[in-house]
Amino acid sequence: MRQSEILIKPIVSEKSNRLTEKKNTYAFRVGRQANKLEIKKAVEDFYNVKVEDVHTIVVPRKAKNRMTKAGYVQGSKPAYKKAYVTVASGETIDLYGTV
Repeated sequence: MRQSEILIKPIVSEKSNRLTEKKNTYAFRVGRQANKLEIKKAVEDFYNVKVEDVHTIVVPRKAKNRMTKAGYVQGSKPAYKKAYVTVASGETIDLYGTV
């Protein structure tokens, strides 16, 4: 797999920010076929950090319903895979760049 297929985007939320501050752990949305070894190598190559641990989770799809002018619409949000990557102490990943 290519690196762009493995790391899709970082997840920036309150929970991921707390994990970053307390445990030096970052959350990423990753490809469904990516395994832990590929994720580790992709993060190390892209961000130039030493990865200690990788945890993966497959988030199940969610049913979504809404009422519109046309009537009741049913749909779903697709399932996706996310990875929690712990980097070595003293190293950081700059997700925001120079804002």
